[in-house]
Formats: sequence, structure tokens, C-alpha cells
Amino acid sequence: MARIAVIGAGMGAMASAARLAVAGHRVVVYERAATYGGAVGRFERDGFSFDLGPGLLPLPAVYRDLFVKTGREPLEACVELVQVDPSAHHVFADGTQVAVPNASRAGVVTALDEALGAGSGSRWGDFLVRAREAWDRTRRPLLEEPLWPNWSVLADREPYPAVPHKRLLRTRRAATLAEIGAWELRDPRLAALLESHALAYGLDPRVTPASAAVLPYLEHAFGTWSVRGGIRELARAVHERCVACKVEFVFGAEVTGIVEKDGRAAGVELADGTVADADFVVAGVAPVALDRLTPGTAVRGEGEVPPQRGALSRLTVLLALRGGRPQGAAHRTVVHAADRDEELDRLFGAHPGLPAAPTVTVLRPDDPASAPDQEHEALTLTVTVPAGLEVSDSDVERVLAVAGRALPGLRDRLLWHEVRTPLDIARATGADGGAVPAPALAASGGRLLHASNVTRLPGLFAAGGWAHPGGGLPHAGMSGALVAGLIVEGPEFRGSQ
Repeated sequence: MARIAVIGAGMGAMASAARLAVAGHRVVVYERAATYGGAVGRFERDGFSFDLGPGLLPLPAVYRDLFVKTGREPLEACVELVQVDPSAHHVFADGTQVAVPNASRAGVVTALDEALGAGSGSRWGDFLVRAREAWDRTRRPLLEEPLWPNWSVLADREPYPAVPHKRLLRTRRAATLAEIGAWELRDPRLAALLESHALAYGLDPRVTPASAAVLPYLEHAFGTWSVRGGIRELARAVHERCVACKVEFVFGAEVTGIVEKDGRAAGVELADGTVADADFVVAGVAPVALDRLTPGTAVRGEGEVPPQRGALSRLTVLLALRGGRPQGAAHRTVVHAADRDEELDRLFGAHPGLPAAPTVTVLRPDDPASAPDQEHEALTLTVTVPAGLEVSDSDVERVLAVAGRALPGLRDRLLWHEVRTPLDIARATGADGGAVPAPALAASGGRLLHASNVTRLPGLFAAGGWAHPGGGLPHAGMSGALVAGLIVEGPEFRGSQ
């Protein structure tokens, strides 16, 4: 039985802790905050309840597997999962609207044809077939295995089978999401639908590789799910599973350093000067935080995956409304930017800031737990913004104005609102500027791969969104499984079969 110290109680760290404890190890989680969950937080006021992190769960199979492998009760016995339908309601810049059915290719094709014109659905359906091929090619090496030592193979190979396209007397193939939209989808609204999946993770579709086609495919193939009571309930269930597996949690315990002995990680030092010995250390923290814990030690070596550049953050506005949720309202509505080029330039250009009319995602859960009674409604507005952005009142007003395109009379219903900025995310997660990690993607020279779960310091492993295979709730859970496998089975571990 090994002693294992886990730094942070985020989703990836807790997923690792539960699996390691079931394998017979003594696991202690040290969390500087007063509670678990990391970015998966909750805000409550006057009977209203809001998720502060992700509001929906794609690929719930990751957490089903965690619960199967760590106890008798399955995930559905611990939380109530609800498949939302439609998957999303889209409001495009020209006023066109479409409700995209959940996990139904035929339904999506029909809905797009009816809303955007004949042929639109078949072009999107054909794209999904190609996206599935990219998913099949990358699923195991990117998500189910530790990062290969020769990761450059993933970096150089584009798995998306782009359609040949004649342009200026040359035959070309789409290499980015934007080119897929322009050359294969051939409709600015379909392109906006595609690009919104990248933008939600802070990725610039103009340079994001075509392999990012797996992002909309993942939602299409496996569905989009909500958790009754909010995603925070999933964090609660994972924490309770850890406790049932005899994982020990120490809250309010800030780790200030990783102890090294004989050239390997040998424990953690806490802010009060206490040293906790360990045979292995799992760090579920952002890269900047890990650097602070290992001063003078290069835990990322030459030749490893290059760090992600230009990571973005999120602005979240929580709205308490008078009046109940209309029957049949979509759980998620995406109101697309009025000017796509202006939005991308403001987010990814030399002078970052909030666009004049940004893409806004509206979450309005059909969940009695989110509001005090049926005569009120809780809404969450989310916008991708530059990391470190200082948000002004006028910025919030712009977000409300965009949301009003999909929700007439929104301001008349508003009781109060709360704002969560990138700086709030930075305080909660330790990520520089409140940056939010994107999922790992193939191609693009490895720019969107994440650092390995194994570090150059023996005995020190990395879990969570900033380690392989990257950001997002499913990916965090996968990172926990990979770290547990590497510790239990050793460097020969190649993932679940």
C-alpha cells in the first residue's frame, strides 16, 4: 500500500483519488479551498441556485465507468441524469433560428433543412460522417491512453478526412474549422454552428485544426445531459464516492511545495509548515501553480508537448427572474455574434476585449431546484472572453442585450444578477488570468495537445484539465483514470482495453 498525496479536489484529482483508493492505496487530498469541485462550483441566493462551471455534461460514460470501477452503486443511483432535447437552440446573426435535436442524425438533418433551406441538413449530416472518422482515428491515442512519447505523430497527422476543394485552380483540403465551414458546409449559419463548439472552449476557428470536428460529433453521438440539481451534484457524488472509498480530505490546506528526496517526489509541504510524506504525488492544479510548487525543478522537459498559447476564459452572468420558465423552452440557447470577424479579432487579436455583440450561451434548466418556486426562473449567461479581462458594467449590459435577442422582455423580468469574471475563476482555480483549458486535439503541430500525466520528477503525476487529455468534464475524468493506471500498473500502462 502506497501513500499518495493529491493536490486539489477538482474533478480530475478526485477521479484519480477514488480509483487509487480502490486499488488499496492510502490517499489524502489537500485542498486549499473549503470545499471540493474546483471549477465546478455553485452560487445560491434567495432560493436560486446556479452552476459556476460547466452547465451540461457530454459523454457521461466517463463518470459511469468511474462509478462502476469504484463501488457497487452506479452513477445513476447517485445523481439523476437527464438528456436534454433539443441539444441546443441556435439564434443566428440574420435572425434565423433552429432547434438541433439531441443525438438524432435524421432529426438534425430535417431540422436544418426546414430552418436553413434544402440541402443544409445533408451537408451537416455528411460532415458528421467525416467527423466520426476523425473521432475513430483519435479517440484511443488522445483520450484513452497516456500521451505517447512520440506524441509528434499525433501533432503532424490531420485525422479529419477533408473533402477535396478546387480553389484558384488548385485542389485543397480544409485544414481548419473555418475552412470546413467555408468549403464543405457553405453556409455562414452552418459555419457558425460548427465554430460555436470551438469558441465555447476558447479556440479560434481560423487556426483550430480540422480535427476539432470531434467536438460537435461528441455531442451528437453521445448526447448532451444535464444533472438534476446542477452539475455541482456530480461533484458531490464523486466526492462522496471518494469518501466511501476511504479517501481522506483535508480542506483549507494550501500546499506550498512538493518535497523531493533522492531525486523523486516524496510528499507535500503545507502553508503551516507541516510536511506530509508520500510515495506518490498527484497534482490537480494549473501549470502556473505547479511551477510554484516545484521551484528550480523542470517538471516539463525538452521535447515535451508545447504549452497551449492564448487560452481564453469565461464571463458568467447569473440572472434571477420573476416569472416561471416557459413550457418547452430549450435548456441551452446559443445566440451567435452579430459580426463574426469582429468577435474573433477582439478575442484573439492584438487588442483583446469583449466584442460589441458576442456569442452568448443561455442556460435555462428545467429543474425545480434552480429557483425558489414555479413563479421564478434562474438563467445563466456565458461568454468566452480573454483571460484576465477586467469586466465593466457596460460589458455586462452588452451581454444582457445579446441575450435579449432570444429572450424578449428579459430586462423586465430581472430581479437581480451576479457576475463571475475571469479573475474570479483565477482565484478559484489558480489558473493564470482565469484561463480555461481546451480539450486535447490532434494535428496543428501539437499546439492543442496537453502535457503528459507523467512529469520529469519521478513520483509526480498531473491530473485535471491542464494535463493530458485536456479540459472539459469528460476529459478531466479521463485524466484521473490515466494517472491511476500509471501509478498502479507503472509506465507500461496503456489504458483500458
